[in-house]
Amino acid sequence: MFRWLIIIFLGLIIFSSMLPWLEKLGIGRLPGDVRFTIFGRAIFLPFASTVLLSLFLFLIARFI
Repeated sequence: MFRWLIIIFLGLIIFSSMLPWLEKLGIGRLPGDVRFTIFGRAIFLPFASTVLLSLFLFLIARFI
């Protein structure tokens, strides 16, 4: 359980760092992605995009 929590956290960090490039493709603006500002700092939680990318990577890994 703890290992999966770390993997999800690292995935969110990697996804957030790639966000400017992925926004050009439309990823990061899906209906399940949450973006808000607290104390002047923008917070982005890409729930729907993470699920979509996970499904895509799973399908690639399944067929390789």
